[in-house]
Amino acid sequence: MSTSSPQLPTDFQPLLFNTLGSRQVVTDFSAGHLSSDGGMLLLRQIDEGLGISRSLAGCFRDLRSPLLIEHSLRELVAQRLLGLAAGYEDLNDHNLLRLDPLFAVAVGKEDPLGTGRAPQDQGKALASASTLNRLELGNNKNTRCHKISANHEAIKDTLLRMGVRCLPKHSQEVIIDLDASDDPLHGQQEGRFFHGYYGCYCYLPLFAFVGSVPLWAELRTSEGDAARGAVEALQKIVAAVRKRCPKAQIIVRADSGFCREEIMAWCEAQQPKVYYCLGLARNSRLRDLLDDKFARVREMAILCGGVARGFTEFQYQTKKSWTLSRRVIGKAEVLGDKDNPRFIVTNLAVEGFAYDQQQSPDRFCAQKCYEDFYCARGNMENQIKQQYLDLDADRTSTHWMASNQLRLWFSAFALLLFQRLRALALHGTELANATAGTIRQRLLKIGAMVTVSTRRVYIRLASAFPLQNVFAQAHRALAELAPEEG
Repeated sequence: MSTSSPQLPTDFQPLLFNTLGSRQVVTDFSAGHLSSDGGMLLLRQIDEGLGISRSLAGCFRDLRSPLLIEHSLRELVAQRLLGLAAGYEDLNDHNLLRLDPLFAVAVGKEDPLGTGRAPQDQGKALASASTLNRLELGNNKNTRCHKISANHEAIKDTLLRMGVRCLPKHSQEVIIDLDASDDPLHGQQEGRFFHGYYGCYCYLPLFAFVGSVPLWAELRTSEGDAARGAVEALQKIVAAVRKRCPKAQIIVRADSGFCREEIMAWCEAQQPKVYYCLGLARNSRLRDLLDDKFARVREMAILCGGVARGFTEFQYQTKKSWTLSRRVIGKAEVLGDKDNPRFIVTNLAVEGFAYDQQQSPDRFCAQKCYEDFYCARGNMENQIKQQYLDLDADRTSTHWMASNQLRLWFSAFALLLFQRLRALALHGTELANATAGTIRQRLLKIGAMVTVSTRRVYIRLASAFPLQNVFAQAHRALAELAPEEG
């Protein structure tokens, strides 16, 4: 068994706390091979079983000399993804994380203690921050010093392929949620532009989800329309979904920023048809068409504490931008002394699809289409919020837009890891619908002692860990995932 200890900071000093009765309370960082991320072993099972980091690494070109490589592309990518999943968003965190043998096990290092490395790197099994930085920035310069570059089209296609692979093959219906979100900038990043609506310099990335599964994460500048590039994205997404789920009805759902003629016309022209349900911005003509409904709703509001709502539908066509008349649903809502009209446009029929007839023959009537179907897109906004708050998708602080796009993709693949963990291992548990941040805090942050011998890596988890049953269930579920060959 190896007895080498991780290298500590040169300014290491014992730390004194308040006394406990007659005893002193002293702490230091000399315990050796301990880790606070014992639950990362579960994400290792997901990554190896589904080949996520291996597939993503295949999208990079590596011109480094094979004789000088100590960290393969797959190991670098896995280290970056698992670091984000564990809550370490900054690359400089890895200058000490590289000493963590459990993290090295999760990445797949066969020498988790780094005993076989050069003397100056003894005990450092993983890559340093500077090496990971070259992974992110190498695609912006074409010099002999920049040997790793990313194929952005290949990464885009890989995220889509691995996301679509999560969908059941015999799905009857697939709902594709589109949305754009602001990504504030705080420096002189390439492509920065002041967005009047958000009131800041920002990027405007385009996202697509099916439920909680990420399919698309495209970083864009913010000077253009929120829907630009959406048709091109839908062409690839719909084709991939049809290949995976050939019998599924496909519905595109988005807010009014995506209510554009080119998107609706493209959906209507597809064979089989692609359906859509999109928010529609208010205007005076639409407001006038709700006058009669508002009169009745105000009467209801008098009897209901000043709050009431009603729904209606009608055929509507703009004067210039739309090429045909379409079904529009209007909501007339009274909130005390304030009117709140809202509109959506859709090509969904009131009766829905054949599989709806027994349970809900009027599934897409005006009220149900708005309240039950369109408003459900709020779950997609929660997925974006989770990617920003828990997985640092907005950490776009490099100067180059290409490397910022790469960081956004790393965050999307990390979110896919958590989505697969929920779906495959946490079904029926208290964490079945938890966010990435909650899963990290409750399940991944486990104190662990690591012992490495010739024959095994023995990891002893904290005996007082509260969710031992959940961890054991997740392990049983993931044990069936055999590592993907590559």
